[in-house]
Amino acid sequence: MLTKLCVSCVFTFLGASSMAAVTAPKNGTFPGESVAINRISDEGFNHSQVVDTAAYLADEIGGRMTNSPAMRKAERWTQEKFKGWGLKDVRTEAFDFGRGWWIESSHVRLIAPRPLELRAIPLAWTPATNGVLSAPIIVAPIASEKDFGEWKGKLAGKIVLVTWPAPPKDDGTAPFQRLTADEIAKLDKFEQPTFDPEQRKKRIERFRFRPNLDAFLAQEGAVALVQMSRTEGRLVHGEGYGYRVGKTPKLPGIELAAEDYRKLTRLAKRGEVRMEIDSRVHFEDTDHNAYNVFADIPGDDPHAGFVMAGAHLDSWVAGDGAADNGAGSAVIMEAARILASLGVHPKRTIRFALWAGEEEGLLGSAAYVEKHLAHRPAPTDPEEADLPPYFGTDSYPVQTLPGIADLAGYFNIDNGSGKIRGIYTEGNFAVVPIFREWLSPFSSLGANTVVAEPTGGTDHVFLSRLGLPAFQFIQDPLDYETRVHHTDLDTFDHLRPMDLRQASVVIATMLMAAANSEKPLPRKLVPTQPAVTDPFEYPDPAKK
Repeated sequence: MLTKLCVSCVFTFLGASSMAAVTAPKNGTFPGESVAINRISDEGFNHSQVVDTAAYLADEIGGRMTNSPAMRKAERWTQEKFKGWGLKDVRTEAFDFGRGWWIESSHVRLIAPRPLELRAIPLAWTPATNGVLSAPIIVAPIASEKDFGEWKGKLAGKIVLVTWPAPPKDDGTAPFQRLTADEIAKLDKFEQPTFDPEQRKKRIERFRFRPNLDAFLAQEGAVALVQMSRTEGRLVHGEGYGYRVGKTPKLPGIELAAEDYRKLTRLAKRGEVRMEIDSRVHFEDTDHNAYNVFADIPGDDPHAGFVMAGAHLDSWVAGDGAADNGAGSAVIMEAARILASLGVHPKRTIRFALWAGEEEGLLGSAAYVEKHLAHRPAPTDPEEADLPPYFGTDSYPVQTLPGIADLAGYFNIDNGSGKIRGIYTEGNFAVVPIFREWLSPFSSLGANTVVAEPTGGTDHVFLSRLGLPAFQFIQDPLDYETRVHHTDLDTFDHLRPMDLRQASVVIATMLMAAANSEKPLPRKLVPTQPAVTDPFEYPDPAKK
C-alpha cells in the first residue's frame, strides 16, 4: 500500500492564528504539530524576503565562481542569514575542488584592418595576458585531435580562432515562454533507461579534448585561443573547466560574441587581421577546498531521519548568477526562513543545502553523496583517476553507507526564476499519487502537475541515481534557456519576484508534508549493473 499524506491534516486550521497541536486521525500521516497552508502562504506572500535575498546575491555579491572571492562572501553571508533566522547547526562541509578564479577586467578589440571594440569575455581558469597582447589571428577550426595535423607548424605567434564559424540560424522559439497545460502534459512520459558502454568512451574523449587542445596550441607557439559564443545576440558565457591544481590552461582564452567572431573570420578571408587582448584575471590558491552550506530545522523524532531541499550557490562569471542559481538559492533560503519564523516542530529534521561546484559537474552534491550516502568503485584504469564524479555514475557495485537510510526525500530547484508548475518524479512510480495529493492545493497557483519524465544536469541527479527519492521541480522557462542561462544577461532584471514567492510557498509546504508523513517517500531500487540496451548495435562510423 502506498504511503499517503492526509491533505486534511496538512492544510488544517486554515487562517489559524497560532500553531496548534493536533492528533493524527487513524488513517492520517501527519502526527504532532500541524502547519496550516494559510500560515505558510501568508508569510511567503505578504511578508516575503525572497526578493531581497535574490537581489543581494545578484547585485551585491554578483557572479559566484566556485572558490572565488565572491563565492567566499556568499558562503559567509548565507550562513549569517540562516543563523539570524534561527536555524540550527548552520555549517559548511569542505570537499577538494581546486583553484579559485575571477575577472578584474578584460578588453578585446580589433586593430586591423580597422579599430573596433569587440564583445568578449575571458574563458574561466585561463591565465591573464599580463598586459596588452597584440597579434595576428588565424582561423583554424579544430573540433577533435584528428585536426591537429592540419595545423601543425602554422600557429606560432598567432591568436587562434578554433571554432568553425557556423552561420546564424533563424529563431525557432519565442525568447520568453510560460508553459501551457498541453506543453506540461507532454512531459508526462516515462523514458526507459538505456545503457551503452560506448557512450562513456565518447564522453571521456570529449572531456580530454579541451586540455589536449590547449597543450597542442601552446606547443605550437600560439599566443591565445579564441572561441565563438554558442548563443546569438552578442551574448557571451566564458565557461571553462580547467580548475584543478596543476591542470589549468597554458594559454589565455577568450570567447567572442558570435557576430563579432564571424566578422573576424570574414575579414580573414580578405587579408591580415590583428587583435588586441588585455585579460586581467586572477587565480585564488589560499584554500583549494570548496564548501557546501547546510542549515537545519531539527526534527522531534531523532530516529525519523531527515528531508532536504537544495539549490546551487555557485554560478558562472559572465553575469551575476541571478537566475542560475541565485533564484533557486534565494527560494531555498526563503523556505527555511518561512518555516523557522512559524516555529515549526516537524517529525523529521528539515535540512537546507546550498551546493558549490555544481557548474563544474555537480561536484558539491557528489561530495555529499560520497561522504554520507554511498560509494561507487574507483576507476581501475589509472588513466581515468582524474575523471570528475559524473563519469562514475555507471560504476558498480554501489556500496551504500548507513546514512542512506536517513534521507527521506530531497527536493531541488535550479531552472531559473520561473514559477513552479509541478514536479518530475524521475521514474519513481510509487510517488506519483502522493505528490498529486500534496500538490493538489496549489492548482490555483498553477503548480499541481506530476510527470514521469526525468530531468538532469543539476544536484538531484547523483541522489536519484542511487534510487533515493530525489526530485527536481518543473518551472516556467521564461527566457532562461533562450537568453539567460550562463550568459552575461543572467542578472536580477530577468527574475520574476512573484514567481519566486510562489516557489517559496510551494517548497516550504512540500517540505513540511515530507517531514511529517508517517513513512518516508518511496524509493527506487539501489542500482545494479544493467544489461546493454542494444547488444546487437554496430557503432555508426560517421559519429566516431
